[in-house]
Amino acid sequence: MGFNCGIVGLPNVGKSTLFNALTDTAAAEAANYPFCTIEPNVGRVAVPDERLQRIFTITGSAEKIPTHLEFVDIAGLVRGASKGEGLGNQFLGHIRSVAAIIHVLRCFESSAITHVEKTVDPIRDAETVETELMLADLESLERRIEPLEKRATSGDKEAKTSLPIMCRTLETLRDGRPARTVECAPEELPVFQSLQLITAKPVLYVCNVDEGSAATGNALSRRVAEMAEASGQGCVLISAAIEAEVAELETEAEKAEYLESLGLEETGLARVIRAGYALLDLATYFTTGPKESRAWTVSHGMAAPDAAGVIHTDFKKGFIRAETIAYDDFVANNGEQGAKDAGRMRLEGKDYIVQDGDIMLFRFNV
Repeated sequence: MGFNCGIVGLPNVGKSTLFNALTDTAAAEAANYPFCTIEPNVGRVAVPDERLQRIFTITGSAEKIPTHLEFVDIAGLVRGASKGEGLGNQFLGHIRSVAAIIHVLRCFESSAITHVEKTVDPIRDAETVETELMLADLESLERRIEPLEKRATSGDKEAKTSLPIMCRTLETLRDGRPARTVECAPEELPVFQSLQLITAKPVLYVCNVDEGSAATGNALSRRVAEMAEASGQGCVLISAAIEAEVAELETEAEKAEYLESLGLEETGLARVIRAGYALLDLATYFTTGPKESRAWTVSHGMAAPDAAGVIHTDFKKGFIRAETIAYDDFVANNGEQGAKDAGRMRLEGKDYIVQDGDIMLFRFNV
């Protein structure tokens, strides 16, 4: 389990260039005209994690298996997409299946690259795309509410439970606010999530800047950062042009040297992953042994049996306990046996909440 995210934005903001660079592939055609992405492209990338490398080295495992992140590159949306403009809403369905939305915003001026709106204004662009996604959600709910009202009137308990939440969400969308701003009680969340609304998903704004602004940003990216902070969403600075250059380099040393020459400590991919994990409230735990050292992604607050179920459903069904070592203890004591000898290995039960960096061995019986 990693997390998957749909890359959206207006045409010609750098989505496909970014996708190609992040997935180190030329699967998405990047060209200087709208709608060059005709089908949604899916790319999986390994999540870089220095902790996994350290665990792998200490254990001496035969194989190292990182967790993965999935990107879905979706064709550029334009004003009126929810009504069929441009390539229309055929692509909106692809967005419904992802966990988060990466919204790429153009934050650089260039006479060589056309802009569908003729001028560069990332706030306007963000509002344009958000409006189209809200209109798509609104249409989806309005189609479903009349049958639900009839079922509720006839005494259907499920419909009676769902109707107030749907009405509240409809009112929010009609007010021009995304579905993620709807306040739900914990017991209402399953119903709300079942609505599968695009604007209920968290958003990571990716400011695509010119190479000279990659380290510090610019006036345009700062406006986006302020917007993201005000709405409680994520924001990352990235230069798709630099990411494309990095993807062409063969060795990690070459990549590090190139980034350092630009005043950057890490790739945009690393920043996107870190921001995405924070946005989705994810954590990583590890398993390690002679055969393999492996990273697993779970939600923060997940109990040990559910985390075990990420590996295999039988692990959850027959969960007995989890032998657990904190990452720092694992490293400080040079591995599993050293941690055990130092009394740093714990036996955790069904109520244990997995912590980021835990090294775990699940005991189960089916």
